[in-house]
Amino acid sequence: MGHIGIKGFMGSVAFAAAAFAGQAGFADTNMPFALDWKLEGPAAPYFLAIENGHFADEGLTVEISEGAGSLDAIPKVATGAFPVGFADMASLMKFIDQNPGAPVTAVMMVYDKPSFSIVGRKSLGIETPADLEGKILGAPPPDGAWAQFPIFAAANDIDMDKVTVEPVGFPTREPMLAEGKVAAVTGFSFTSALNTMRLGVPEEDITVMLMANHGLALYGNAVIANTDFAKENPEAITGFVRAVAAGWKDAIADPDAAVDVLAAHNPAMDKDLETRRLKMSIDDNVLTDYVKENGMGGIDAERMDKSIEQMQMVYKFTNAPDPSLYFDDSFLPEDPLRID
Repeated sequence: MGHIGIKGFMGSVAFAAAAFAGQAGFADTNMPFALDWKLEGPAAPYFLAIENGHFADEGLTVEISEGAGSLDAIPKVATGAFPVGFADMASLMKFIDQNPGAPVTAVMMVYDKPSFSIVGRKSLGIETPADLEGKILGAPPPDGAWAQFPIFAAANDIDMDKVTVEPVGFPTREPMLAEGKVAAVTGFSFTSALNTMRLGVPEEDITVMLMANHGLALYGNAVIANTDFAKENPEAITGFVRAVAAGWKDAIADPDAAVDVLAAHNPAMDKDLETRRLKMSIDDNVLTDYVKENGMGGIDAERMDKSIEQMQMVYKFTNAPDPSLYFDDSFLPEDPLRID
């Protein structure tokens, strides 16, 4: 993705931030929220937070817009078009490095474990990381999971020269796996696994290797905020975070009800499939051991440092990495956000 020059968007940032700040004086603060992807199962908790009145309880009016990938929400928030969004941390770190001073940072970790995965088929010889050697791996060039594959390979002693990488498009990724043209693909666990099953591959034939369970220290998707808006409206950001956690708590308690709410906004969805997708995101990405112990939203400083070290294996920072630029925990509520 080409980055946006900082001079090119600072003017619009100032205008949009002022507009949002002006709204804060009314009874409700308008906080449109930019998602990273389409209206699939993992988006349900945000709609549930609207339906169950959690945003309204915080004095917030929230409208949710779908996105087009891990990078999509970052420039929307950095330019001030949206005060808050949902984005991948690794992509955010790169954007801030390429746009020094960009008014955007993460304020709440949601995917404590990222969804980056290798999804393969047992019948094609894929059960462990080492099995990728000598096989064909399908990988969309812009895919977030593919971007982290060298870290995964290094952590698991995989010789990348022995892996045949086939560039594929997002629409053809799972069909090629289902047809056996590739033995495995890179992708989000809850996307590639379920899409492959939907194409007729038996669940027992599918191997899902979550990179976070195989040496990857990187964090996943987080709520990001425009820092100019956040400075003017700190209580609104904290309220937004609290409401998001409440939405996830409700979704964990009743995933079926959460997807029913989502279906009102995407009537063509397969509700059973999206309920499974939501449950996968809860089990694999959100409700981790760390979150059960510490609550939702925060990060571990030592792990963040390790994730930056791993990032430098696949990305050369122009500026010295600074964790304080990527995550600001000052907007988290004082009491832990318990969701289990």
